[in-house]
Amino acid sequence: MKHVTLPGGEVVPSMGQGTWKMGERAERRSDEIAALRAGVELGMTLVDTAEMYGDGAAETLICEALGDRRDQLFLVSKAYPQNASRSRLAGACEASLKRLGTDRLDLYLLHWRGSVPLAETIEAMKALKSAGKIRHWGVSNLDIDDMDELVAAGGDGCVTDQILYNLVRRGPELDLLPWLAQHKVPVMAYSPVEQGRLTSHPALDKVAAQVGATPAQVALAWTLRHDGLIAIPKASSIAHVQENRAAADIVLSDADLATLDAAFPRPAGRRPLEML
Repeated sequence: MKHVTLPGGEVVPSMGQGTWKMGERAERRSDEIAALRAGVELGMTLVDTAEMYGDGAAETLICEALGDRRDQLFLVSKAYPQNASRSRLAGACEASLKRLGTDRLDLYLLHWRGSVPLAETIEAMKALKSAGKIRHWGVSNLDIDDMDELVAAGGDGCVTDQILYNLVRRGPELDLLPWLAQHKVPVMAYSPVEQGRLTSHPALDKVAAQVGATPAQVALAWTLRHDGLIAIPKASSIAHVQENRAAADIVLSDADLATLDAAFPRPAGRRPLEML
């Protein structure tokens, strides 16, 4: 598996584990716990969550699954935009830390932009970092204009922008991905298989047959072709985690990429950053 170097020099795996909608159904809990543990054993030690996910249920699941492996993990969580203020971010962070059963987050993100000024969120993030509650901070779902404003407001300490990016969400290639590369801000791609909806396309079937993989693995490998990009697919079973991990070792040929490019062309013009 490739690795990505964050600003400041810390290295993280290029594929982590997402947890959206995990921890919300009792009948799936044992499988989800087993999946998270298997992912860590396979080197997918970056685990992404948010206070929004099941109103903290995903964070609680992570604690149950991986609490005994905290020092192996790079834990990422996200704050609601209404909690990203000077007066509320510390409390939101403390609640996430309690649910996760840890004394610090490796990375804390603004989940999306709300009414709180970015300068105020930056100040609150820096205070949490100074207090040792978080090690790094970043943002999620911020478009290029937002990122320009973030930097102008003193946000040069931002270590990632977590965005929706996959074969059918290629808009960021026109402007945001080049901006992030120029500013040396790694990308974190969520829903890299479009929540499973990419697995039935004929072009993916064709490439998958050629490389001896599944369509989902091809979609993941396509996203991971970028240097400086971290993908965070979700998996709720050991078999699915193993499938995701194997995708990180697939190298698509120029012909494979051309086939996918023809089937999933990038937009002709700029479009606003999409969200799920």
